[in-house]
Amino acid sequence: MKHGKRYTAAAAAVERGKTYDVAEAFAKINDVATAKFDESIEAHIKLGVDPRQADQQVRGTVVLPNGTGKSVRVLVIAKGEKADIAEKAGADIVGAEEIIAKIQNENYLDFDVVITSPDMMGQLGRVARILGPRGLMPSPKSGTITQDIAKAIADTKAGKVEYRVDKTSIVHCIIGKKSFGAQKLQENFETLMDAVVKAKPAAAKGTYLKSVFVAPAMGPGLKINYKG
Repeated sequence: MKHGKRYTAAAAAVERGKTYDVAEAFAKINDVATAKFDESIEAHIKLGVDPRQADQQVRGTVVLPNGTGKSVRVLVIAKGEKADIAEKAGADIVGAEEIIAKIQNENYLDFDVVITSPDMMGQLGRVARILGPRGLMPSPKSGTITQDIAKAIADTKAGKVEYRVDKTSIVHCIIGKKSFGAQKLQENFETLMDAVVKAKPAAAKGTYLKSVFVAPAMGPGLKINYKG
């Protein structure tokens, strides 16, 4: 794969074959995050699990202490009192059948997270084929199907992220922005890693954390020696 001059220059700042301590990696993140905009910083965690097996899935949510740096548009599908609660709690969009119809008929997707009450899931199923592939379909595991709508909104706005192992056994998750600085990024990273370690399936055998990298969205990664 051929890279541009900016990426090549950033990659030169990474010692080939080196595994960095956590603090050292985040102190160096600005050397590899060289885009002209405020890049997202991501963690990429290779796990010793077989995601084809139902008992080796790794998925959950965690609230990052310093947020993600992203503005999140929250859609709440609810009626009556729960809709009122959602509006007061700061949801960006609140609706019921009319919003579901808009998603179904107009492919309306001007939101980042969907939260709903359990009583609306039957109707929301009509748009599962639209929301599901985009990672927008609510689920109990992500805390987006809930009776406590206000808490779900507050957590999401505060920086709740979902982590989920993909078919290649890797968890990819944003942990903030370059502008956060080393300390805040490290705090977010360690919070995510604690959650992933605690989510280890009982059926997983051998080494659980195969490798851990942090990387800017547009730059090279730094391999981390994480002992969790």
